[in-house]
Amino acid sequence: MKAVLFDLDGVIYQGDRQIEGSSEVISWIQEKNIPHLFVTNTSSRPRSQIISKLKRFNINTTEDRLFTPAIAASEWLRQHHPGEKVVLFVTEETKKDFNEFPAGNEIDEDICAVVIGDLGEAWSYARLNSAFRILMHSNKPELLALGMTRYWQADDGLRLDVAPFVSALSYASNTQAKIMGKPAAEFFHAALNSLGYPASQCLMLGDDIRSDIDAAQQTGIKGILVKTGKYRPTDMNLGITPDAVLDSIRDFPQYWDEIRD
Repeated sequence: MKAVLFDLDGVIYQGDRQIEGSSEVISWIQEKNIPHLFVTNTSSRPRSQIISKLKRFNINTTEDRLFTPAIAASEWLRQHHPGEKVVLFVTEETKKDFNEFPAGNEIDEDICAVVIGDLGEAWSYARLNSAFRILMHSNKPELLALGMTRYWQADDGLRLDVAPFVSALSYASNTQAKIMGKPAAEFFHAALNSLGYPASQCLMLGDDIRSDIDAAQQTGIKGILVKTGKYRPTDMNLGITPDAVLDSIRDFPQYWDEIRD
């Protein structure tokens, strides 16, 4: 093993609460010069805000170490629809990652893509229906999903994430969504390309048995499940077998030393 992919929410922090030992483990990773990336499906804030949040938890890193669905989607649009109009159903902060693309609206007939991110309680019937109407335009815009996480663990309990809304729009408009985050294999391959290591030499540390562990394993990356964040004991009954299960990220250095030996 040469490199590590870390999920954020549920592994490094949970909502606005840091998970015990996470800053010390990341400092250890940095001191050991172990190649790593933070791969997250967070679409409610841009990379700059995530970096600032990590800094509050005494984790100092740079934007090139952070791989998000918004960045993956921007790159995809740049390659396939340069300069074309998009409609963004994302937070105002996340729109900053799409500044180079003209903003369209429901009545425009030249929309190339509808981008769906985590809007939380800002979703409404009217907003969801607006996205549906655009997808039904005669030119058939692309449906880009900033990840397909089903739910996440907040301080007050489980909350719906982006996947249920993407699924509703995909079903209603008969449009296949292009997934720009976990669990899409393309997202993991892009992260590996950024790291410069093959899947066989990488680990994925996450709390989501499907989007983190199973998805990573499907691309040849070892999946290490932590019992924090959205982890539930029933996860172990879903037919997915992690390569290892740790109580939390604080156990990672010992695990890493053991597999390296």
